[in-house]
Amino acid sequence: MADLKLVNVEKAYGEVRVLRDINLDIKTGELIVFVGPSGCGKSTLLRMIAGLERITGGDFSIDGVRMNDIPPAQRGIAMVFQSYALYPHMTVRDNMAFALKIAKKSAAEINAAVEKAAKILQLTPYLDRLPKALSGGQRQRVAIGRSIVRDPKVYLFDEPLSNLDAALRVATRIEIAQLKEQMPNSTMIYVTHDQVEAMTLASRIVVLAGGGISQVGAPLELYERPRNEFVAQFIGSPAMNLLPGQVIATGAQTVVRLDNGGIARSSVPTEASDMGLRVNVGVRPEDFLETPEEGMFTGEVEITEALGEVTLLYFKRQGDAAQVVAKLPGIHADLRHKTVTLSAAAHKVHLFANGESLLYR
Repeated sequence: MADLKLVNVEKAYGEVRVLRDINLDIKTGELIVFVGPSGCGKSTLLRMIAGLERITGGDFSIDGVRMNDIPPAQRGIAMVFQSYALYPHMTVRDNMAFALKIAKKSAAEINAAVEKAAKILQLTPYLDRLPKALSGGQRQRVAIGRSIVRDPKVYLFDEPLSNLDAALRVATRIEIAQLKEQMPNSTMIYVTHDQVEAMTLASRIVVLAGGGISQVGAPLELYERPRNEFVAQFIGSPAMNLLPGQVIATGAQTVVRLDNGGIARSSVPTEASDMGLRVNVGVRPEDFLETPEEGMFTGEVEITEALGEVTLLYFKRQGDAAQVVAKLPGIHADLRHKTVTLSAAAHKVHLFANGESLLYR
């Protein structure tokens, strides 16, 4: 069991600050996922927690004990890397037992720990095989098993599924979710660039951008109530559509006249002083509805992608505006090169001013 706390944590390389003002509380039993674009510092932050990178500002503690200057081996942390890094000449059993042998544990303790971890990870039939006789997913489970046998306070995962093909990623992702169910008191921090992994695995997601934290929250909170345009477009695929316009009516329901001539209605409340405010209206592709009446957007469908359960509609760009994408249930390949009008329910329409959501004012 372990509670982690980061207070004003920073990381700098010389004069260049790559992480700043990182404030985060992680409670025992949580599975926290760090996500963000390449270069945002998510792996660097994970390595700082592990002790593999020096913290250049602020404080990091586990269960109230300051860890800034504690060596990695004494932090009670186990890390699963992107690469399996298994010893090719050792069996699965010996790979999993290696750290315990180095720690001079007894044979009985080692055997019990390995057998327990193998049972959790469904590796018992493979304990006497060499890594070359395993699939990629099985090798990754062995790498996770090496961490489990150590019984650490905190598990760190640094993009552990990125080397697997699509089918194995799905299977191994489910196995990690099942692993967390079997170890409910284990604290885990997981880094990924794959938002599907983040949405399906996380207790809470930490979205990193520009060297800081953009938002922290449960997966559906970030999806349904993003704090800013970056989170709105980073969470969800395809990304949220942003349509510029001007507020023409305020109150419990806000009305926006869009630059494209359409009208958008949002359940985000505004005040009389917001009349005339320039905003971006946010609508997720899956929240668009085809309508024969006046809507918020009308355009010609340039490309359709029929995926079976849904069809993606890509509309022709209008001037310098970003491309609008809609996701409609069913198959609609016949809409290609047709003019379509879209609307959305008011409670699905987001409003942003200066990049920030009006919902959180």
